[in-house]
Amino acid sequence: MTIKLPQIIHDYLNASNAHDVKSILASFSETAAVHDEGQTLDGKKAIEEWIVRTIEKYKFQFKPLSVKDKDEEIVVEVAVSGTFDGSPVTLDYHFAVEDGKITSLAVG
Repeated sequence: MTIKLPQIIHDYLNASNAHDVKSILASFSETAAVHDEGQTLDGKKAIEEWIVRTIEKYKFQFKPLSVKDKDEEIVVEVAVSGTFDGSPVTLDYHFAVEDGKITSLAVG
């Protein structure tokens, strides 16, 4: 089954699987926010640090399973595998997208 994702989310997932920090970061707007593991990271500098830290810590790979539009966000169910207990896990990635960039991402 092929999942039809908005281009920016497709690009984010591909860059994430390649562990390409610059391309992942390019997916986000300047004022984007990420909520993950109980933290909220505001702005590109904090998001870049989060990207580097999570790549080093988890060596993750993403496989999108489904996508749905929910109110003003796009929810992508993702199988996440990596170097963490319980791998793989399925998580919902809640994206807000504006002008072709991710403005908000909440993982959970």
